[in-house]
Amino acid sequence: MAPAYRWSTIGTDDVDAWAQLTNHLAEVDGTEEFFSAQDLAEELTDGYTDPAHDTVAVWDGETMVAAGRSWVKLTLDREGQAGSNLSGGVHAEHRGRGLGTALMEKLETRAAERLEQLHPGAPSYFGVGGALAGSGTEAFHASRGYAVVRWFNLMGRPTGTVAEADRALAAVSLPEGVTLRAPSAEDEERTFTAHRLAFADHWGSAPPERGLWAAGWGQSSNRHQASSLAVDAEGTVLAYCLCGQWVDRELYVNLLGTVPAGRGRGLGSAVLLHTIRAAARSEEYDVIELDVDSESPTGATRLYERLGFTGRHTQSAMRLRRG
Repeated sequence: MAPAYRWSTIGTDDVDAWAQLTNHLAEVDGTEEFFSAQDLAEELTDGYTDPAHDTVAVWDGETMVAAGRSWVKLTLDREGQAGSNLSGGVHAEHRGRGLGTALMEKLETRAAERLEQLHPGAPSYFGVGGALAGSGTEAFHASRGYAVVRWFNLMGRPTGTVAEADRALAAVSLPEGVTLRAPSAEDEERTFTAHRLAFADHWGSAPPERGLWAAGWGQSSNRHQASSLAVDAEGTVLAYCLCGQWVDRELYVNLLGTVPAGRGRGLGSAVLLHTIRAAARSEEYDVIELDVDSESPTGATRLYERLGFTGRHTQSAMRLRRG
């Protein structure tokens, strides 16, 4: 007989159970999207999420067996669309019992409410991501009317030795007056400005909101000492490579971008090579990983391949349009 499930929202007292479920899903679904309890606690206060309304948990006794979260982008994307993201999953031992469908219905209902509140009358969509190509998760969302709209490739490379990193960076010719360095607290605003410019022409991009950027800049998962900026003589950020860590010995590139005026000058390669060297010098990482849009307008996949990154797996981004 199926257990009597208990439904709730997710609060700060639940983050340990949420992390156990999240990391179970990362293993069984092969996505490698691991999070600590502290990481998830920060998501509850990230400025996007109202835990009392935007989160859902399903319990079998004291074990969280399904969970989900919905959030709505605060600004319209460059196509004038309002976007929402839905995430979550069901423990492998509790699948096939209708929990996934019930979970998605709750998340979609909440996302629809927030879309109407924040962006009344705007064309909008529900978005889901992270499903491996050809996976059961992808098929489940397709059965609900979601369609694949983009592919993202997880790529990685060994950190390598300090000597190798030094040689690679020494071969880079920087424009006059441009220097490479790790970001400091004083660079938050300048990097925010650069990010707005760098991603303005990227698919699905919406102008970042200032307060949310500030919250993200201070997250405990960030690794600013392994991140890199390319700045000109006035301190303007021309390119950036911002990193975080969720898995022991693995550095992840959260954001890498170059402002339009700085493109074609090798700055993207330079900041990434500077990060590779910082990672090697720290002796804290064995691997560097990143996700890249397979149709990036800046040809990012080719850049990463030149720097030794190879493909790990491909995940889909799927959407259900609402008009």
